[in-house]
Amino acid sequence: MRHPDWVVRLAALLAAAERRAFDARRWNCALFALAAVEAVTGERPAFRVLPDLAGSADSAGFPRVAPLLARMGDIVLAPGPDRLGVVLDAGRAAFVGPRGLVRAPITACAHAWRVE
Repeated sequence: MRHPDWVVRLAALLAAAERRAFDARRWNCALFALAAVEAVTGERPAFRVLPDLAGSADSAGFPRVAPLLARMGDIVLAPGPDRLGVVLDAGRAAFVGPRGLVRAPITACAHAWRVE
């Protein structure tokens, strides 16, 4: 279930992450996705670390949806290189970049998970 004030919580996460640079151990796409799920649901999901990001994301138990059906707060995966991000609105997603968040069109995403 989404937390009653999930929109405010997600906005706070995005504001805090806006200029937070990628760090392989401390701030990467998986940690960003986990923080987004926690902001939206109020709980940190259990998951397994698997050889690929899509498998690891699947292990959290959220249902897959087509990226074009993803809504604000859902998790997405963009390829080349694979990276997890969070949907900002019907057309864009945010990802951890070298100097902070970067935005990409949702059409660049290969998979999406509905965060409920």
